[in-house]
Amino acid sequence: MYKGIAASPGIAMGKVYLFKEQEIKINQNKIDETQINTELTKYKQAIQKTKQQLIEIKDRVAEKMGEKKAEIFDAHIMILEDPTLMKQVENKIKDQLITAENAVNQVITELITVFENMEDEYMKERASDFKDIGTRIIKNILGIRIQTLTEVEEEVIIVAKDLTPSDTAQMDKKKVLGFATEMGGRTSHAAIMARSLEIPAVVGLSNITQKIKNKDTIIIDGNNGIVEINPDEKTLKHYQAKKQKYIQETNELKKLKDLPSQTKDGYRVELSANIGTPQDVKKALANGAEGIGLYRTEFLYMDRDSMPSEEEQFEAYKQVAQKMGGKPVIIRTLDIGGDKKLPYLQLPEEMNPFLGVRAIRLCLKHQEIFETQLRAILRASCYGRIKIMYPMVSTVEEIKKANQILNRIKKQLDKENIPYDKELEVGIMVEIPSTAINADIFAQEVDFFSIGTNDLIQYTMAVDRMNESLSELYDPYNPAILRLIKNIIDASHKAGKWTGMCGEMAGEPRAALILLGMGLDEFSMSAVSIPRVKKVIRSITKRQAEDITKKVLNMKSSVEICDYLDKELEKI
Repeated sequence: MYKGIAASPGIAMGKVYLFKEQEIKINQNKIDETQINTELTKYKQAIQKTKQQLIEIKDRVAEKMGEKKAEIFDAHIMILEDPTLMKQVENKIKDQLITAENAVNQVITELITVFENMEDEYMKERASDFKDIGTRIIKNILGIRIQTLTEVEEEVIIVAKDLTPSDTAQMDKKKVLGFATEMGGRTSHAAIMARSLEIPAVVGLSNITQKIKNKDTIIIDGNNGIVEINPDEKTLKHYQAKKQKYIQETNELKKLKDLPSQTKDGYRVELSANIGTPQDVKKALANGAEGIGLYRTEFLYMDRDSMPSEEEQFEAYKQVAQKMGGKPVIIRTLDIGGDKKLPYLQLPEEMNPFLGVRAIRLCLKHQEIFETQLRAILRASCYGRIKIMYPMVSTVEEIKKANQILNRIKKQLDKENIPYDKELEVGIMVEIPSTAINADIFAQEVDFFSIGTNDLIQYTMAVDRMNESLSELYDPYNPAILRLIKNIIDASHKAGKWTGMCGEMAGEPRAALILLGMGLDEFSMSAVSIPRVKKVIRSITKRQAEDITKKVLNMKSSVEICDYLDKELEKI
């Protein structure tokens, strides 16, 4: 048995198709000045060939999975045509006298490093986009045939070191039963595509390609992140039964879409979705989302060479508000800086970027950026139930300064006779221990809290959540984390305010038992997680959840807590 990351739910059994790319050898020798034009021509021709390939892939994906899923390749083509990127490659060829493939490799490697060092997991996984594009350009320069998964002719389970977005986009759901990779995470495009195709996937399986060969029998358990190679008869029968049970459960969950998220005794909570783009709204609604609990606006600022204009932002926020049809939409103001860099915003290097100038700190230092975003949000607030949320707040003074700017923008709009929602709510993300401890003080300054558990755990436990060697310390069920969460919820309720959660913890069925018992008002998560969390909520009473929470808060370790919660889940 091999343990990885559960990337896409479901269970698949079949024969292995080992997907290995041909090794690329980069010529690192210097070129002569007379060869510059030849290398530039090779690069430009490779760009055109790559663009044509991406257009063809996009068309196939649009036909198979719809226009929305194909939009990723519009982004890839935009990266490909980025004049800044092209200029960097051309300058390296001319100034350093290196081959076209070497120049592309250097530029793409630099970009990959920037994205891989970002804190936000979604942004970290975007490094695969650049790797995909760079590899394709280099192969076209060198004339290497690009292998694709369209060549799969029988039902198989793909095993690979990694799968690029274009690899997964070309999968035939009728032939590819599932996949397992050495690299990737839950927010990688490979994982996202797998969930869209509804095929099981397990990623993050160290050296799996070295332990398996073509035609081996393999079982993929995308629910628990488990892979079994050449299982015995007993194991095979066990997973066949699990697969059948999962199919039945999935069909049952679909019936919950339009049912209220309330306990058996009528206690209501709100189940919302986290999104990064307006296109994500469709999936949120398809899974029964009652609102958008986190709109990550930083994606409007990435993969471009200038700031998005007020009008561009306004249109994006307006589109989300309208698509949600009056359901609440919480827009997080720009959460960038330090580790998340914008090529057009020159930020100084920091020794500890996770503790540096980022999020609300950056916005207060660069108020012109903040003001443009706030104007766009306020203007869009007329088209739905928009709320504003400030990230990484650590002092009351930051809230007051941010609100002073917000109020100044409101006065400007009043003078210009531009309408906005006068009752618009303003809240903060609680993701720093000092804010969680002083939640009673902060509750006097805001309309709501949203707990960002991803960072709250990281800062409380003093552990980098991207450091695999410390993964056991990054634990949402540590008693200290649970007590902080309870303190935040209790403080908000005492002040007559409400609290949501937009970290990954909100989407865990196991966590739903205790968060419900603590009185969490809103759970915001990846859209696909909503049905399973709703099932938990609808399967117990508020009193049962409170009893579970009371017992958990008296336990001394996360191991004890998780064992107990798993047993309680089995009763549902």
